Amino acid sequence: MKFFYCDDFVLPLPDDHRFPMRKYSRLRERILTEGVATEAMMHVPDGVTDIDILRCHDAEYLHKVKHGFLTLKEVRRIGFPWSPELIVRSRHSTGGTLGAARESLKSGTSMNLAGGTHHACPDHGEGFCVFNDIAVSARALQAEGLIRNAVVLDCDVHQGNGTAAICANDPTIFTLSIHGEKNFPFRKVASDLDIGMDNGTGDDEYMQRLREGVAYALDHADADIAFFLAGADPWEGDRLGKLSLSKAGLIERDRTVFEMCFERNIPVAVAMGGGYAPDVEDIADIHFNTARTVAEMAQVWAEKTTV
Repeated sequence: MKFFYCDDFVLPLPDDHRFPMRKYSRLRERILTEGVATEAMMHVPDGVTDIDILRCHDAEYLHKVKHGFLTLKEVRRIGFPWSPELIVRSRHSTGGTLGAARESLKSGTSMNLAGGTHHACPDHGEGFCVFNDIAVSARALQAEGLIRNAVVLDCDVHQGNGTAAICANDPTIFTLSIHGEKNFPFRKVASDLDIGMDNGTGDDEYMQRLREGVAYALDHADADIAFFLAGADPWEGDRLGKLSLSKAGLIERDRTVFEMCFERNIPVAVAMGGGYAPDVEDIADIHFNTARTVAEMAQVWAEKTTV
C-alpha cells in the first residue's frame, strides 16, 4: 500500500494567512514516527497534465492559473495569492489523489496526504481549491479504461459544490455530500445526494444519516471505486466547522465508510479535505487517525482478496 504526499511543494503564504499549510508535513511526520507507514510506502506524486485538468476545467481558467492572469477577484475567491508555486502545488496535490486512486484499484485503498479540493468549479477556483482533484482523478481513470463508474463520498463539513458542478448530468460519477447546511458555500450546487446537517449535530445523528446516505449512494452508483473526502472539519473544536463530532466519532465515520464499501468490494481512495482547528496538532491528529484506518483497511482488503 502507498501514501502520496506533496508537502515538499510549499505555497509562499504570508505569516498571518489562515490556511494551516503546516498540517501536511506534520501529518506525514506522525505517520512515519508512529509506524503507520515506512519511508518506502511514501511517494511523491506526478503532477497532473493539462489534458487531465481539461477534462474538468475550462481552458480559459487553466490558462489564467498557469500564467498568472487571474483577476484580483478570482484570486480572492481562491483564497491563496497567485505564485508559480501555486500551479505546481495544485498539479501535484491533484496528482496525489490520482495516484491514490490508481493504487486503490490494486491494493484496496490508498491515501493522498493532501487533496479534497472539492470547491474548484469548471471555470473558477474557490475556498482554497484550484483544481478539483476528485473529478480530475475519476475522469483520468475512465480515460485510461481502469473504471467505468465512480462514487464520491464527501464527508468534509463544507458542501462539495465544485464536484457537483463538474459532475452534474454525468451518470458515471455519483456525488454524495454530507455537510453543514448553514456553512460555506452558502450557494450550494446540487449533488446527486446532499445531506445537510444542522449546526451542533453530534456523533449519533451524524452516523445515522451517514450510513443511510452511503448505503443509498453505493446502491445507485454501480461504482468501481469510491473517492472518500475525510475532512477533519466536522470536529467539535474546528473554527469553521459548526458541527460537534468527537474525534472518536470521526474514527467511526472513517471505519464505517470503509466497511460499507468493502462489503460491496469497492476500493476506496482517500483525500484529506479541510481542517481548521486552532491548534494544527488537532488537525494532524484527526487526519492521522484516518491514515491509521487506511493502513488497517489495506490489510483487511489483502486478507479478503486472498481467501
